Amino acid sequence: MGRTPRQKRPIASKKEAPPPIPDMRALEKTMADLGRLLSEKEFGSIEEANAYLESLTLGGGQVPHPGPRSPLDQAQDLMYDAWEARRPQERVKLARKALELSADCADAYVLLAEETARSLEEACDLYSKGVAAGERAIGEHAFKQDVGHFWGILETRPYMRARAGLADCLWQIAKHREAVEHYWDMLRLNPNDNQGIRYVLLAHLLEMDDRAGLEKLFKRYRGDGAADWLYGRALYEFKKAGDSASARKLVAQAKKENRHVPAYLSGKKRLPAALPAIISPGGEDEAISSAAAQLSAWRNTPGALDWLEKSGS
Repeated sequence: MGRTPRQKRPIASKKEAPPPIPDMRALEKTMADLGRLLSEKEFGSIEEANAYLESLTLGGGQVPHPGPRSPLDQAQDLMYDAWEARRPQERVKLARKALELSADCADAYVLLAEETARSLEEACDLYSKGVAAGERAIGEHAFKQDVGHFWGILETRPYMRARAGLADCLWQIAKHREAVEHYWDMLRLNPNDNQGIRYVLLAHLLEMDDRAGLEKLFKRYRGDGAADWLYGRALYEFKKAGDSASARKLVAQAKKENRHVPAYLSGKKRLPAALPAIISPGGEDEAISSAAAQLSAWRNTPGALDWLEKSGS
């Protein structure tokens, strides 16, 4: 499902438990409140609008919470509370209440898929309902007028979350082509790829040995320097030509970016049961995330892991 934005964990003292990592989805509430407040005003200039925004946040106080304008607004507000709730029972209760207010609340289906699904098939069904709800909420015009800007528009994010969840479920139940089609279309809607969909797609294309798809993806995101990208490119070059000069160059770049990945791919270090919530470039958390995503592709490519260990050091 999408990757968490790359940032460092806060450092806690040895005597203190690390602070809980906030759900990034809950942080959208302030953006939603600001959007509603701005929509209620008429400004004569950008400067006037900026001055108004500064007045709202002056002194570090909280942005005022405007009254929701529709049942869907009210349902989405409940979802912001649900993402912040500590207890699963409270999160589920709020999500179900949100659906009572509006059947178009895609995020409610996302949470229920995460918290209540007892099988992948049940999760797929809930995510599918979330995708349909998101489509109704944003309307047909968004898929014509806003292509290329999804995620930059706050109202499209629940739909994109539901679709990412659906694609992930489809992959896990071996509907690989269907899952990949979803990922490609999400990149069409949001080429800036705030969710990190390209990294998930990269791992799947490597596993499928879809070379045309890989060439297309590498061309589209030329210059990406993340560990996933560099190790994925190195594996692709090895698949094409074995121990070539270009493959050795790419694997050297990958190891320079993150030297921890090979140990997790080879099994010298065990992958944890749960993936890191936050990724720091070059760190072990990034290595764990990258290795978990590409593990199958590396292990199913004859000679790849031995080559990785010997090359680019």
